[in-house]
Amino acid sequence: MSLIKYKPKTPCQRFRIANTINIINKSLPEKSLTKGISSSGGRNNVGKMTMCYLGGGHKRKYRIIDFKRDKIDIPATVKTIEYDPNRSSFISLLYYIDGEKRYILSQKGLKIGKQVISGTNVPPDIGNSTYLNKIPLGTIISCLEIQPGQGGKIARSAGSYAQLVAREGKYATIKLPSGDIRIVLNNCRATIGSISNSDKQFEVYGKAGRNRWLGKRPRTRAVAMNPIDHPMGGGEGKATGGLPRSRKGILAHGYKTVSKKRKTKN
Repeated sequence: MSLIKYKPKTPCQRFRIANTINIINKSLPEKSLTKGISSSGGRNNVGKMTMCYLGGGHKRKYRIIDFKRDKIDIPATVKTIEYDPNRSSFISLLYYIDGEKRYILSQKGLKIGKQVISGTNVPPDIGNSTYLNKIPLGTIISCLEIQPGQGGKIARSAGSYAQLVAREGKYATIKLPSGDIRIVLNNCRATIGSISNSDKQFEVYGKAGRNRWLGKRPRTRAVAMNPIDHPMGGGEGKATGGLPRSRKGILAHGYKTVSKKRKTKN
């Protein structure tokens, strides 16, 4: 997969950089694995806006993803690699030998026709899912569980991954790209390989309308607001608004947001 830069035949193409997405081979999803999804527009159950700058966007269908990979020792073949409007990575449609179909997150290097399997004694190949105590040290992994049987929670977005660096007793040490170290149980599952669409970070939409298609509304600067709307608002002229902080007053720099009660903290 490679990036493409458009010739500016229109103003919106002048800075447009997109993925060629030449690995995608299907436009319509598997009907049995989709369901309707409604947009909240940032409102809660009583209609009050609780999230700003959300709303609109194109209508979508939700693809049901198998994060648990609980079909043990049943091989499956990658039939298609598809675009998913609900996430940044691509998804793969698996055909199991017993006739069942399931979607999984597509790993980088996963190709159509490749066989994948989930189980205990499986080879550490791209797309296979197994327990952490069966994965060789130093392996790049994704879709990592935090609790056994919970389903993949860590490293699910485009290009993300984690690395298994150590094992001691019943715990495994996981290193994230941020440098953070997590300790999880050995009997948690993970998928071999990093997530696909790693070039997503280099995309440039080129125009504001493309953001509106994604359901993102224009964002107002905090210093341009009134004092009642934001802690950084108010003042005469172009006032800085004091220390950078969120709408709820949480400092943006130097304030630790990690819970002291986090079970997997280092």
